[in-house]
Amino acid sequence: MRFINPIPFVSDIGRSREFYQKRLGLKIVEDFGSFVLFETGFAIHEGPVLEQTVWGKVSQATEPYGRRNLLLYFEHEDVDAAFEAITPHVKLIHPVERQAWGQRVFRFYDPDGHAVEIGEPQNLGAPGNSTGS
Repeated sequence: MRFINPIPFVSDIGRSREFYQKRLGLKIVEDFGSFVLFETGFAIHEGPVLEQTVWGKVSQATEPYGRRNLLLYFEHEDVDAAFEAITPHVKLIHPVERQAWGQRVFRFYDPDGHAVEIGEPQNLGAPGNSTGS
């Protein structure tokens, strides 16, 4: 068995597709309308459609999908350039900061309130590297 990818539920697939494609620069591999798979393996699914598929009915819950219980992690070669390009369009959690393990990251919310982290690439598992989250 192997883990493939997380699939966050989104309230508006068009808005989220555009956000991840245009703001984060992810390339779409497949677009099935209510489900979008990006080149990195990351995917999004329209919430009510996925609720129907998984549980056989659409939830009557009114709370948003992003509930501060999931962090979507991406890496970018130039964290400062990503910060400048993305942050005018998002609700920022914090600017670029160096973490305890040495990596520089910034965090913000996507359109559904999911926390997103953009970090500089790490060489986890490389000989002599003792960093990790």
